[in-house]
Amino acid sequence: MTLKIISAEDVLYEGEVSAVHLPGQMGEFTVLDHHASLISTLTPGVVRFDHDGHEEKIDINGGIVDVDRNIVSVCIY
Repeated sequence: MTLKIISAEDVLYEGEVSAVHLPGQMGEFTVLDHHASLISTLTPGVVRFDHDGHEEKIDINGGIVDVDRNIVSVCIY
């Protein structure tokens, strides 16, 4: 699946990943390949994603995520 992480200033990441772990209002949740469509707010925490066999992390202050058609779009504050 494709992950896009953007802020008002820059594109922080864009590429293929196997999993994305996100800090949601009710706790961390994971998006996997072919996940059902969803929109959710994000709380301050860490976005973790699996890319080429290793995990990368980006600290966020909050944001929103949109999952649709195997594209995970994360807009952070």
